Formats: sequence, C-alpha cells, structure tokens
Amino acid sequence: MPWFMIDIEADGPIPGDYSMIELGAVLIDPEGKLDVTFHGKLRPISDKYMKEALNVTLTSRADTFGYDHPKHVMERFFDWIVENSKGRRARFISDNNGFDWMFVCWYFWHFLEKNPFGHSSTNLGSLYKGMVGTMFENFKHLRITPHTHNPVEDAKGNAEALLHMIKEMGLKFDLKS
Repeated sequence: MPWFMIDIEADGPIPGDYSMIELGAVLIDPEGKLDVTFHGKLRPISDKYMKEALNVTLTSRADTFGYDHPKHVMERFFDWIVENSKGRRARFISDNNGFDWMFVCWYFWHFLEKNPFGHSSTNLGSLYKGMVGTMFENFKHLRITPHTHNPVEDAKGNAEALLHMIKEMGLKFDLKS
C-alpha cells in the first residue's frame, strides 16, 4: 500500500478559523527514493491569522493572498494521490499527525467532500517512541534533509527517518503491496 509522508504549514492552530497555507507530501518508495513529491500553496480561507505562525515560514500575510485557491490545490493533491496510489489504498503518515491530519482532512472534506486517505492516519513520532520503548525520545536525529518549514523538505526528512526505522531498526512496514 502506498504511504505518503505529509507536512503542512498553517497561519494558526485549527482549520476553519485559520488557514493551511502550504502543503507538502512525499511518496515513500519501497526502494528508498523520495523524488515523487507534491507542493501546494493555499490562499487563506479566513480573516484570522497569527503573525508568529507565519513568521515560522518566513511568509507575510500579503504573500499568502497570492497563493492558489484552496479548492484547486486540494483537487490537484487528490489527483496526485490517486495517480500515485495506482488503485491501492493511500496511507497518511506525518510527524505531528494531530496537527497535519486535522488540516488535511478538514480541507479535503470542506472543499471536495471526500478524503483519499479515509478516516485514519499514523503518527511518526509515536511509532518511533514505541520502537525505542520510551516516551522521552524522538526520531528527529534520523532526518537527513534539514527541517526548514518548507513542507516538502520537512516531509522528505521525516520520510528519511521512517526509512531508517525500517532498514536499520527492523520496523516491519509494508511499502510494496
């Protein structure tokens, strides 16, 4: 089954009141290639925003008004997922899926009335904590690509960490079916 590492950037803490402004995804290839990516920049959907959230991405509110309409980005993202799933069930994984999933799921249902990932997601951080047997460790040292708040680069770094967990730490994970 195809797994997609997802990362988003937002201008606030919750969808609807605030906006997802960037979306990045990487298809996790069974051979370890991470060159099939998606990137979208989304125009705000509300008047509310937090300047400190935009500062993380080095983005201004004015910049975001030049981004694409969210429905168009989500349509492209949906098509990209379907194309790269090749008829199989798509799986969603992210570093902080409580945050990333909340926005992606809300945007899919709000704009398209469907979600190609269904109703579930996987949290990379929790997966790692379970593997090492403690809630006091994190996987972030396993990334190769630096964490920059560019959602494609961050998704790629997280995918690299997952591949390390599979190849070097023995995580049983089906990337082929």
